[in-house]
Amino acid sequence: MIATYPFSAVVGLDDLKLALVLNAVSPRVGGVLVRGEKGTAKSTIVRALAAQLPPVEAVTGCRFACDPAAPDPACPDGPHEPGEQRLRRPAALVELPVGASEDRLVGALDVERALTEGVKAFQPGLLAAAHRGVLYVDEVNLLHDHLVDLLLDAAALGTCYVERETVSVRHAARFLLVGTMNPEEGELRPQLLDRFGLTVEVRASRDPGERAEVVRRRLAFEAGPEEFAGRWAAEESALAGRIARARDRLRGVRLPDARLRQIATVCAAFEVDGLRADLVTASAAMAHAAWQGRQVVTTDDVRAAARLSLPHRRRRDPFDAPGLDEELLERLLEETSGPDDPDDPDGPNGPNGPDGPGDGGPVGGGPDGLGPGDGGSSGESAGLGSETSREDAGSRPQGVDGQAAGTAEAGPQAVDGPAGSRPAAPAGRPAGAAEPYRVPLLQVPGLGEGAAGRRSRARSAHGRVTGARRPRGRLHGLHLTATILAAAPHQRTRGRTGPGLLLRADDLREVVREGREGNLVLFVVDASGSMAARRRMTAVKTAVLSLLLDAYQRRDKVGLVTFRGAAAEVVLPPTSSVEAGAARLRSLPTGGRTPLAAGLAKAADVLRVERVRDPARRPLLVLVTDGRATAGGDVERAAGLLDGTASVVVDCESGPVRLGLAVRLAARLRARLLPLDALSDLGSAVRDYRKAV
Repeated sequence: MIATYPFSAVVGLDDLKLALVLNAVSPRVGGVLVRGEKGTAKSTIVRALAAQLPPVEAVTGCRFACDPAAPDPACPDGPHEPGEQRLRRPAALVELPVGASEDRLVGALDVERALTEGVKAFQPGLLAAAHRGVLYVDEVNLLHDHLVDLLLDAAALGTCYVERETVSVRHAARFLLVGTMNPEEGELRPQLLDRFGLTVEVRASRDPGERAEVVRRRLAFEAGPEEFAGRWAAEESALAGRIARARDRLRGVRLPDARLRQIATVCAAFEVDGLRADLVTASAAMAHAAWQGRQVVTTDDVRAAARLSLPHRRRRDPFDAPGLDEELLERLLEETSGPDDPDDPDGPNGPNGPDGPGDGGPVGGGPDGLGPGDGGSSGESAGLGSETSREDAGSRPQGVDGQAAGTAEAGPQAVDGPAGSRPAAPAGRPAGAAEPYRVPLLQVPGLGEGAAGRRSRARSAHGRVTGARRPRGRLHGLHLTATILAAAPHQRTRGRTGPGLLLRADDLREVVREGREGNLVLFVVDASGSMAARRRMTAVKTAVLSLLLDAYQRRDKVGLVTFRGAAAEVVLPPTSSVEAGAARLRSLPTGGRTPLAAGLAKAADVLRVERVRDPARRPLLVLVTDGRATAGGDVERAAGLLDGTASVVVDCESGPVRLGLAVRLAARLRARLLPLDALSDLGSAVRDYRKAV
């Protein structure tokens, strides 16, 4: 239950509650993405919301939950006649599991009826079940991209279109979309991130008293669930009633031109892409006005909406943390506020204003109330940007070391200046990096069967159909045509007399598809003294950052091993969070001797463990070194531990006299050799082309 949770115990939960309520008031807002560390009650509060939504009336027997007052004329179970029987039920809460198939999400041909009865029938999916309710996706960042595309399209259009296996169906799919994710496990692509209307960042409080209150209430619930629920029933009922009244009031909320221009000015100043931010902010501001009991949108409503709709749309690259410069927001709102609408009944003296009888104040004086202080209207509250740096909307992208990155034409020397302008960095002092550039496609040879991605060729459940085969174990993806062709010659001998096919297990054929997979890209970086010249290490970090960005775009897992001094270290265990890899790279110290053998042995250990954890994901080793080995261990023996591993050696050796050690190492590993200069030259060529066009 929402009312039972002490919101001060988790930073950002007040904003989360407001974001969920705004979507409950107006589904046009477009859903909520909840980002935060594990154990912060993200799932708890989302599941609790469904109980606060008003119950719905549906046509009896309709699998698509049609509203009897306004049934969908294209409903596959329709048409529904006026006066049909109806039932009243709670709003649905449908959970989409990470491993769901496309058929499970959108629906598909009812194969059983097609084969046994000879009729074409549609089996609805989870989008139909979630209509007029809540669709909850836990760990949405781990969901396959094509599934995220499908559900976000349905959420935006309010309609699900199914075109597959001779089935052509359209049905209504209007739901409150909520996704939760832990950024440490990987980010959503920017295109998908933008499709969520609002986003909220949550993290656990560090105050012992607040944390103790969470535990106290949890223990009280476990000791007596019914008694505990009864203690908060009044507050829960009041919250549900307020949501229902806000829904009714939303139809009459007016968005003045002055507030619309204010929204457009704010979105333009924050340099968000496209116009979706303007539309979402306007819808959220109207929902906030209805929630606060107002009939006209005010600057406070715009402020609350912007704080939730803009942070995730300001990211210029995958390594930027979501956030909002609230000082800039306040300045923009102040400059564009203008005079109040003279006809506004929600003004200070209006009947629906703060002093009037509207719903603007807290509900019942309990913890459910979302007045201006709780709803995130104040720029001084702890919000999404509380831990992000303050930067102007027009500032340049930030480099890995937190400094402004160089211009596109400057190349890797942008941070450190011309060669020789700075002395070598002291041992242990991190070097910076310049703007990342495009790198060539690095692939694992052969055909894999790993998780869907965009790097190496693979047999995949989602890709182009290349054929059919007998199932190996459980059937995955029926190839209908091949199954019918296998069964057709035997119908007479099997004694078929009716319209349906007579099938046997050996008739079944499954689809064979070929697509792309994501790989485990393990970076092994030489951070020793031989690499520690500041300009040189800057070029190395820029190269690794560029490869990290490529791994992000291709949906890979990444890991980072460094070696310096006397040993190697796993700086970043394999993870889907490329942001975490960039953060580790930011603080990577350099200096000391070069234990190359230790780095190779540590990489072999990491890959061995990952083969057990995720055997289907094929690894790609990217070794960044000049090939020197000045500390213990037999390099030849360590290299033997990596036999059979697809590898790339980035040769960082420079200067007029070169020993060719990295070249020999690449030959021993049977790895592709890429000189560091080749990577940066490709990046320069791409920048020159973009500049020319």
